[in-house]
Amino acid sequence: MMGRQPKVQNKLFYTAINLEQRVRKNHILRKIKRNIDFDFIYNEVKDTYGLNGNESVAPPVILKMMLLLIFYNVRSERELILTIPERIDWLWFLEYDIDDDIPNHSVLSKARARWGVEAFKTFFERIVWQCVQAGLVDGSKIFMDSSMVQADASNNSVVNKESLKRYLNSSYQILESRLEQEQQTCSSDDHRKSGAANSKYVSTTDPDASVTRRGSGKSTLKYQIHRGVDSKREVITATEVTPGEVHESHRLKSLIDTHEKNTETSVETAVADSKYGSIENYLTCRDRDIKAHFSSLEQTQKGTGTKKGIFAKEAFSYDAVNDIFICPAGQILKRRKYYEKRKHYEYKASPKTCNNCKLRDQCTKAKSGRTLKRHVRQDDLDSMLKQANSSESKKDIKTRQHLMERSFARGTRYGYQRARWRRLWRVEIQEYLTAAIQNIMILVKDVKEPAAALQMRVAPKAVEQATCGLLDLFNLLASNSARYCRTLVQSFALPYC
Repeated sequence: MMGRQPKVQNKLFYTAINLEQRVRKNHILRKIKRNIDFDFIYNEVKDTYGLNGNESVAPPVILKMMLLLIFYNVRSERELILTIPERIDWLWFLEYDIDDDIPNHSVLSKARARWGVEAFKTFFERIVWQCVQAGLVDGSKIFMDSSMVQADASNNSVVNKESLKRYLNSSYQILESRLEQEQQTCSSDDHRKSGAANSKYVSTTDPDASVTRRGSGKSTLKYQIHRGVDSKREVITATEVTPGEVHESHRLKSLIDTHEKNTETSVETAVADSKYGSIENYLTCRDRDIKAHFSSLEQTQKGTGTKKGIFAKEAFSYDAVNDIFICPAGQILKRRKYYEKRKHYEYKASPKTCNNCKLRDQCTKAKSGRTLKRHVRQDDLDSMLKQANSSESKKDIKTRQHLMERSFARGTRYGYQRARWRRLWRVEIQEYLTAAIQNIMILVKDVKEPAAALQMRVAPKAVEQATCGLLDLFNLLASNSARYCRTLVQSFALPYC
């Protein structure tokens, strides 16, 4: 017999609803809640709240809401708040009941402004440390790369700072006064924009985003995410956000420092693409006894631009005894000048010698003749370049290409490709949450027992417990024979209880 849907009649009371029973046992939020401690945020942000006034939403609830926002790639915070009452699993995860009031969406933006970047950075670092404790991080080898992020601003918001028309734009005048105040209070120059384009143009919507062009496309407002990934389980151990025009080679040292700080290990090998292959990076790795597995930027540009069709530097032999270069035609290039800023010497033959040379067309296009440069630490550079061209290095470079692409590709499902909010510090918050979520997914996948994910350094505590166990045993013996117990205690050199 065909059944019919009865008419819905709202009940006055619901006595049989248990959210715990309505969320399936293998739900991903169950695994996250079982493995991740959100209560740490109480101590992290307690100084940002006053002692009087209305009671705020609990900080762990706010942190969980932001995690849901990124994890499910919800379009906006308004939509998140509207969706929470409709999702039983979200209510359970936030520890709300089905008839509890959901806070206003403005709670999230106010919490970000109140907490700042540091709270979310700590959250990311705690997840990395859990991965370390769970044995998911090796720490000796770090892979590095960067990816562009579209800023939450239109190109129409870009104004020319050198044009008089900017004074007709009221929003620019407000922005200019605000930026002057920020520059007076800001003490860090790490992520300050540079370059000709960004010294001339600025966005009135998001002044931290830089005008950047990659490839053949037009210039757009972008940020850049720099990541360091461990080789064992592809855990993101270090991440930074900069304006889009910051060259990734400038972030190698800071990524290595952050990796070593977060994992409490020492990097033995740094793997990256040729954009990191600058002289400064090679010497940094040399000084820190780190293997530099990335190609030289100079070698990748060999035979291009003005160097196309002329002899490479390797065609010239260096005489260390006489400190001269000998060209393929047998002529001598002597040391002429020292450049303090770049720390290299310039070697050059006389213009007359080059003009009379039969191989001139294959050697140089300059009217003054061929010049060569040699760094003051060229021997160290040659050693690092030899290491960078080894078979082990080539294998790591090939692995890096797929490993880093996977790391950024996994971030696309969490909406990392476009900034959710404006200003650099807010984009940093987004990246810390995104990277933390990617690490959490690795953690809940590879760690089956929550105890393994939450374990800390408990060796001293274990010894203390074992000692107390022995003392309890002696106390038991003492109840029967105090003299015998004292003898045992003295033999083990333990205090008598």
